[in-house]
Amino acid sequence: MNIKDRFDKGEVFLMEGALGERLKREFDLDISGEVAMASLIDETKGRTSLRLLWLQYLAIAEKYGLPFMATTPTRRANRERVTKSGQPATIIRDNVEFLREILSEIEHPAYLGGLMGCRGDAYTGEGNLSEKEAVGFHQWQADEFAKAGADYLFAGIMPTLPEAIGMAKAMANTGLPYIISFTIKPDGCLIDNTPIYRAIETIDAKIKNKPICYMTNCIHPRFVISALDQSFNRCIQNRFKGVQANTAALEYCEMDGATRLKATSNPHELSVYMQTLKEQFNLQVFGGCCGTDHLYMEEIAKVISV
Repeated sequence: MNIKDRFDKGEVFLMEGALGERLKREFDLDISGEVAMASLIDETKGRTSLRLLWLQYLAIAEKYGLPFMATTPTRRANRERVTKSGQPATIIRDNVEFLREILSEIEHPAYLGGLMGCRGDAYTGEGNLSEKEAVGFHQWQADEFAKAGADYLFAGIMPTLPEAIGMAKAMANTGLPYIISFTIKPDGCLIDNTPIYRAIETIDAKIKNKPICYMTNCIHPRFVISALDQSFNRCIQNRFKGVQANTAALEYCEMDGATRLKATSNPHELSVYMQTLKEQFNLQVFGGCCGTDHLYMEEIAKVISV
């Protein structure tokens, strides 16, 4: 059964927890290059570390009977950055093949997503693209994922509506299922101050092959509750369906570029917020972002599997 069929049936998914922040903190890996984590598969330590983290999360999904969603560490591996880095043009295919091998180690429903991201700053919107520019900019990477056999595409932390529209068009052109995940604020808007409902309605109206759903990531779930509880956003519960949560209830400006881990919620507290999002807002996709690890994801899996 493909990911869209499971989603349409109303199944609840466990998405992976943090990768980049854990790779830096626990394994002392440098992910500051042009393509960030995408080049880690070129070295033994990088491959071993990624494999360990994915298998931790996959085992939790299996334990609680939740279909699992993973994404390649390729948010920064667009054609512009791949060219600058000197990495081979096969970097997308190589990452897909590596993750596919790992997911096949456990016989459990698991879906491989091709992770993409905005051209500029995901937390401020600086340097982001117009709709037309975005289609051309992102089409290469989307097509590479389609050729490599990804199960779905995932646009992470998209801060501005014009680039999100262009990203959606590029993804839709591949024919693959895809998800658009916004960078949002507690006031219920994207970073460019577009209300979430308006962003969703605009993309859905412009594109025939619509996203499976919309999400947010790199944000504390308390802020997501606040955003979705805004009166103007209450009409989107059938389209806004997921979160990859931070452990810190801090604004982006307080977290971006931080040199040490910040957390204001322990695993149990974070899971309570996630349970609220499932019960009150009908979310179906639950994952972790900055600060989360296997301990957080286990607590989240417990509450969303009930």
